[in-house]
Parts: sequence; C-alpha cells; structure tokens
Amino acid sequence: MPSTMGPASKGTLARIRRRTKLGRSVSGSSLLGRSAVGVSSACAAILVAPLVLPLAACVLPAFFTSPSLAQPRPPSAGGPTRAPTGATTGAPVVGTPLPGTRILAVVNGDVITSGDVENRARLFALSTGLSTTPEVIDRLKTQIANQLVDEKLRLQEAQRRKVVVPDKQIAGAIHDIEQRNNMPEGALRDKLATLGVSVRTLIDQIRVQLAWTQVLREQLAEKINISDAEVDEQMRLHEAQMGKPEYRVGEIFIPVDDPGNIADAQRFAETVIGELRSGAAFSAVAAQFSQTQTALEGGELGWLQPNQLDPQVARLVTEMPVGAISNPVKVPGGFDIVTVQAKRQVGNDMGTFISLRQVFLPFAETLDPQHPTEQQREALEKARSLSSSVKSCAQMEQAAKVNPSPRAVDPGEVRLETVNPAPFRDLLTRLPVNEASQPLVAADGIAVIIICSKEQKNTATLTKEDIRRRLITDRVEMVSRQLMRDLRRKATIQRFDHAA
Repeated sequence: MPSTMGPASKGTLARIRRRTKLGRSVSGSSLLGRSAVGVSSACAAILVAPLVLPLAACVLPAFFTSPSLAQPRPPSAGGPTRAPTGATTGAPVVGTPLPGTRILAVVNGDVITSGDVENRARLFALSTGLSTTPEVIDRLKTQIANQLVDEKLRLQEAQRRKVVVPDKQIAGAIHDIEQRNNMPEGALRDKLATLGVSVRTLIDQIRVQLAWTQVLREQLAEKINISDAEVDEQMRLHEAQMGKPEYRVGEIFIPVDDPGNIADAQRFAETVIGELRSGAAFSAVAAQFSQTQTALEGGELGWLQPNQLDPQVARLVTEMPVGAISNPVKVPGGFDIVTVQAKRQVGNDMGTFISLRQVFLPFAETLDPQHPTEQQREALEKARSLSSSVKSCAQMEQAAKVNPSPRAVDPGEVRLETVNPAPFRDLLTRLPVNEASQPLVAADGIAVIIICSKEQKNTATLTKEDIRRRLITDRVEMVSRQLMRDLRRKATIQRFDHAA
C-alpha cells in the first residue's frame, strides 16, 4: 500500500493509493466465454469474468462523471429509523429479524442479522465461482458482519445527507453486470435464486456503493480540483524515475480498528488467502471484502515503485513472482493481502494490441459433443460459411447484424500477452489480419473471429490525465477513511457475541 506522504500524514494518509489506468486490456475470457470443445478444443477453459467485479469497476468512474445523485426526499413511512448519535446502549432495536435468524449487531438502531451475513457469504461464493462450505462461511462470518456494520454506517450517512440512489441507476448497474458476464437480462436474479441468495443482498450492496460515492463527492467539493502545477510536479517526478523497476500490485485490505480484533482479522485474512490459492479471482474477492476505495477497481493499486509502498509490503513485492498471493502483512490500520500482477521498468512496457470483431452463434442447450442437436449442427454449418466468406471487419460487423447474439461484436482492444489460455493466445498470434478464424466451438455456442489490426504500443507512457485521475483517487481514499473513522467514533454499535 502506498506510503509516500510526509511524517505528519502517516496514519491518516498512510493508505493513500497511487493508482493509474495503464496497461488495461480485455482478456481472452471476454471473447468466447466458457470451455471450448470439439472443433476448437485448444481453446478450453476460457472463463467468464466474476460477477461482482463489473459492478465494482463501474462505480468509481462515476465519481468523476456522474451528475449529482443528491435529491431531497422525506424518509419513507415504513423505512427504518435510527437512534441519534450518542444514544444509550439501551436504545430500542428497530426491526425484527425473520424467523430462524438471529441479531448479530445493531448499528444506530438498524439491525444486522445472521441471515444478512449468510446471504453476503453466498454472494461471495457466486462472485468468486467457488462453492463456499459451511466451515468457510463460519470463518467468514465475523469479518462479513464487520463489513456490514461499515455499510450500515455509510448508508445512514448518505440518508442523513438526503442522497438518493434511484432504482433506475441500480437496475442499470445490475444490467451492466449481466452484460459484462455475457448473461441475458434477468439471468443474474435467477442465478442468485439457485444459490439461495436474495436479490436484495446484491441490490443493497450496489446501493451502498453508489450512495457512498456521492457522499465522498459532496465531502470533497472543491478539493477534488487538481491544479496544473500539481500535475506537472508529479510528471517531473515520474520522468526522474525512468528505467527503474515498478510493479502492478493488487491489494485486499482488512482493517483493524480495535486491537482486540487483531486475531479475528488475521483468521479472516488466512481464510481469504486459502480461497485465493484455491482459485478464487483476486479481483472478485477484493471487490467483496477489501475495505478501501480500491475495492471498486478489484483491489488494483496500479503501477508502483517500492518506495510508494509500505516497507513491509515493498519487501514482499520485490521478491514475489507474478501471480503469487502473499501471506497476511501487518500494516498501519490492519492487514494487507497483496499480489503482483506484472513487472516492468518505468517508461518501458511494450505490448501487442489487437482490434477484432466476432460473431457468436449461441446454442439453445449445452453441447454434448457426442450427440449434437440439429440446431447445433446448423450453427456449425453457418459458422463454417462465415469462416470462408468473411474477408474484413466490416463484413463481420454486417454478419453480426444478421445473427444477433448476447456477445458484443467488438469486445474492445485486446492486449495479446494477457490473453489466456496460452493455446487461444497462440491462435490469435498466428491469425493474419483480415482473415476469419475457423469456427471456435464452446459448450454454449460457436464463435468466428477476425483480427482488424495488430499494433505495438508502449503502455508505460504516463499522460497528464493519468496523473490527474491518480491524484483524485488518492484524495477520495483519504476522505473515505477519515469519514469512516468519524462515523465509527460517533456511532452506537451493539454486538451480540452469542450469535456470532
């Protein structure tokens, strides 16, 4: 975690992030979807992105671009009321838990139940693609309850400021999740239902994220403006570091606000690490559990030099191989779990970027390679026809109009080196520009792709806009932590250990 501020800033500012948006690209997972079989068995194990990350990634940019969400509205007659700040611990509890659930905490009069915690744990399982066992859920409960307490405080502060998140905006966020995961409209709700997760759990999480973003926007007000002089100074410092090593770091931060909670936080960190090392997507876990604003970007801190990290983290980062997951690292304010996503030299990161178009022909049912249906045979013949007839990206776009599908014809610019698995990367490497691929058969459909262009780019080039966004992110993180500390200090929070 970055620690580049002066001595007087440590503690409050120790967790300010040095975030850039360099080298971002679309992986092979967004091109074809699930495991490929049959004609293109070399493309097996192409995975769909985790479900929660697209939500997280769509929130932070709104901080800079969305119109104000603050709309004065009186509290609904049936909505929960909260005890005023400073209320006694004997204040009456508002709300009644559903049968079979137990009260775990009361935050300024708002109840958190065991059902809330279990629903969030199942949402975690869905977002990471893992089957969370009762034992794992039990180990997660304490930290999930802590997270829900913080979310209650954030939502209460948003309500106090009369911040309203319209239902239309929440619906848009859910639609965005479905689109990013190649899901038809309404499929996410059905998927949640099959796992026994109330859709309200996801809606509540989205509402808190969007509302808190608006709270931070209001809190910063004019402070969000970054002067040209600040940008120029950061650019000068960047240019002075040319050629030195830097690391693209991901982080999950687990706060410890009470020394008595250190053991619980460490146990939770170890549980998360176990899930990550078992295959859970780091970005999805960070989006669910990391307690900094970088959670909105899947825990990504961006490209950093060792002197921009806490010393304990810097030592690990310089020694870790790409893709490794660290053990819990004690840092000011809590524990860090870090991963190194890439390494390079400042100012030097050449990569091959391709632009492509695709037509995806979905199957009406999952493919059985030994017993394909008539519809699947017809889809294969159509794909073979496209492979032989399409000679340009414009023709592929026209073919996509004739054959509408849930997959975008243009998946965006793709950095070739990041495409996985390796056989699919090799296929894209060998495929000439303006030559359609052979049909690529997956369990849920067939794709035909064509490459429009291949270009070498230096992604380590830092622009003034990159710097400006990074400085804004730093200030957002600082204000978020300061405000949360104040809200915790003023809150009346009751916890019931017997139910934890």
